[in-house]
Amino acid sequence: MAVTGVDEYLATVPSPARSALDELRATIAAAIPDATETISYKILAYRQDGRMVVWCAGFKDHLSLYPASAAVKEELGPKLEPYLSGKGTIRFDLGERLPVALVKKIARIRVKENVTARSKV
Repeated sequence: MAVTGVDEYLATVPSPARSALDELRATIAAAIPDATETISYKILAYRQDGRMVVWCAGFKDHLSLYPASAAVKEELGPKLEPYLSGKGTIRFDLGERLPVALVKKIARIRVKENVTARSKV
């Protein structure tokens, strides 16, 4: 069954990850307050001005934030490296404190990427 709404998705998140995911959601909302929370690729996503900014998901032992785009990697460099998992995934283990400032920077960099991409069209 496909997840179609935010509440429906949140009901599928394992309980150990739920409060951490709520903190991640609040952090993203603080960084991009005019973004809309939605579902895309069966996980939480944030859209601003018609463009997707970031996606996030909660799992039993970690949270994931997507994408670790080239611009995000370039701008954050070594600060991001401990959290990289795979080509475009940023992973936060549940046993560690969420790096709130880093998450806000990631979201803002992605907004900037979208603005730049829009101006090239």
